[in-house]
Amino acid sequence: MIDLFEGLNEKQVEAVNHFTGPLLVIAGAGSGKTKALTHRIAWLINEKNISPWNILAVTFTNKAANEMRQRVVKLLARDDAAALMEGFGDILPAAELEKMANTPDMPTIGTFHSICVRILRKHIHNMDYENGFAIYDGADQQILMKRLMKEMMIDPKQINPKAVLSHISNAKNQLLGPEAYRGYASDYFAEKVADIYPRYQNELKRSNALDFDDIIMKTVQLFQQFPEILDRYQEKFKFISIDEYQDTNHAQYLLVKMLAEKYRNICVIGDTDQSIYSWRGATIKNILEFEKDYEETKVVMLEQNYRSTQNILDASNVIISKNSQRREKNLWTEKEGGDKIKHWLADNERHEGELVAREISELTRSEECPEYNSFVILYRTNAQSRVFEEVFLRHGIPYKIVGGIRFYDRKEIRDILAYLRVLQNPSDVVSLLRIVNVPTRKIGAKTLEHLQNFARIHNLSLYNAMLLADEVEGVAGSKAEAIEGFVKLIRELQELNGQFPASGMIKHVAELSGYKKMLDDGSVENEARLENISELISVASKYDKLEAGVSLSIFLEEVSLIADIDSVDDNNNSVTLMTVHSAKGLEFPFVFIAGLEEGIFPHSRSLLDRSQLEEERRLMYVAMTRAMEKLYLLNARHRMLYGESKANAPSQFLSEIPQENLERNYGAKRVHIPLNDMGDIPVPVESEDGFNVDYGVGDKVMHNSFGKGIVVDITGGVATIAFEDSGVGVKKLALSIAPLRKV
Repeated sequence: MIDLFEGLNEKQVEAVNHFTGPLLVIAGAGSGKTKALTHRIAWLINEKNISPWNILAVTFTNKAANEMRQRVVKLLARDDAAALMEGFGDILPAAELEKMANTPDMPTIGTFHSICVRILRKHIHNMDYENGFAIYDGADQQILMKRLMKEMMIDPKQINPKAVLSHISNAKNQLLGPEAYRGYASDYFAEKVADIYPRYQNELKRSNALDFDDIIMKTVQLFQQFPEILDRYQEKFKFISIDEYQDTNHAQYLLVKMLAEKYRNICVIGDTDQSIYSWRGATIKNILEFEKDYEETKVVMLEQNYRSTQNILDASNVIISKNSQRREKNLWTEKEGGDKIKHWLADNERHEGELVAREISELTRSEECPEYNSFVILYRTNAQSRVFEEVFLRHGIPYKIVGGIRFYDRKEIRDILAYLRVLQNPSDVVSLLRIVNVPTRKIGAKTLEHLQNFARIHNLSLYNAMLLADEVEGVAGSKAEAIEGFVKLIRELQELNGQFPASGMIKHVAELSGYKKMLDDGSVENEARLENISELISVASKYDKLEAGVSLSIFLEEVSLIADIDSVDDNNNSVTLMTVHSAKGLEFPFVFIAGLEEGIFPHSRSLLDRSQLEEERRLMYVAMTRAMEKLYLLNARHRMLYGESKANAPSQFLSEIPQENLERNYGAKRVHIPLNDMGDIPVPVESEDGFNVDYGVGDKVMHNSFGKGIVVDITGGVATIAFEDSGVGVKKLALSIAPLRKV
């Protein structure tokens, strides 16, 4: 039997050894919290004879849940489960693994959303939904919201659909339904949201669909309305562990509190210093006030860090110590010393990108097969990635972006998934409208408008209205035939779903719908789309061992719950570009934090709000503690962002780092970045001494393209130059990037 305490430090052992009653583990960055959590689960099963059936472990991402699940399987030394995990563990939830032959009884491990979906699949019929409900992602929600606002004659230029959805999301995270929300509406915008919210919710219901926030909210409502169902799950989940507890919102807090109320065997693990999701409803008070809910709580502090050098930790500790909303702790490591943190001051965003690219090239120069996946570029906003992409392309450095256009957001993938969702749940109006005329079936907007009006009047789903197409006023004979043909296709696919797994259904959808034929035109663009559909078939084939029907259901459920970070391929040998929010829970040997300027990082919203500034400081702490070996901090004198050129002051976080932990302007050279022969792509060229030459009015200069000229004015880093060539005339050029030299 595996020694469950081998390799654990004293505090980790203390956490693992806790048996009954509430436990709060304050786990600093890189302190081995997942190890403590999984070893405790295995200890409960092996040493305390707790049935795995009675254990629940919850985290926030599929990636974290799968890592947790695999570790538990290994600790329990169950070879048959390990073999199954080898083939399915990166995708299938534990509940589905348990259904397979010879699978041992395993604890329930998953994300908040995946676990609540499983509960709702069994019980949501009690709330007048069908158990086969659809799950709408952000894109589906926007399509639905725009349609509803159009019907309500609300101008999207005045009332932003995304902003409406954000307010509804926040309301659901606070467990406020449409009626309750109206009571809080205190301004014009909120009142408009209050008008839209009930219409939006009714349309979801009519489509037998839930959005992402409904998944938690409906589970809480289920438990509130049906105490016998809550009691069933309280009896099942007698031992509960919640990872990343500082990231829970009010709905998740109440869900956990209800489940743990009967036996109070609840273990929460988190870090007040890594609470960075208040913008999506998370509240730091859940972890700060845990001991108020459970007065008998045992508290364990995990402060030994296994990731970073002491130099990085010292700087991180100083920065986060300036926050007031936190649980005091001090990270330390046995990896004493380490390189100082490098701070670079760049001229502009392009120079910033060049400095990073050159450092990566220098560090990988001697490697025959460079390990580019050791590097990550972190930034506050996605818009900062563009320049890094351009610079890396020029230098031939491979990169991947987390949070860009995802595979599952591509048109052809969304089209195929919409077909699959409709055959599983024909009431899904968003998916239905997406594919009813793709490929074209000559079912136009007017016909669909008649059908939707008919459905609304008779309180039917759009699909059920299609079944009665010949009775719908305004739908001509040929249009009715086209609709009947579409309905026949869906019914045929539904029959096939009882015979084939998910991968087979994708093949049938592509063939029978005519989608494959539509794309098979020989063009390079459509060939790439066909390849993407083939890749979707490859993904779905991992579900082929499940029985027909169940295979597609689980596949669609898993796809709908995939987050950006779950799609990160650890084996993809390329530099990672991502926001700091996306980097939570990850680690890299080399970390570059770009854009450290006031108004960018910390964000402009935080400059007049202390609580938001504290969250920005936690975000900086998270960014710094991703680094294992080397940490680079960058800011620029001038930056073009969102179409505006700004000269922001350096981030206050830079001044908070102790001098002894920092090496300022390490390796930085201010460089010229002239245009190349293409005329539009910047290429770095250093002056002989590595620095820009100072210019003054009256200086004679030479420009690579425009020839000789004289400086007649300099204002704010922009020089006005009169060139000798009359065809060129007078030009205004930015001194930071113009290819100039004195003559």
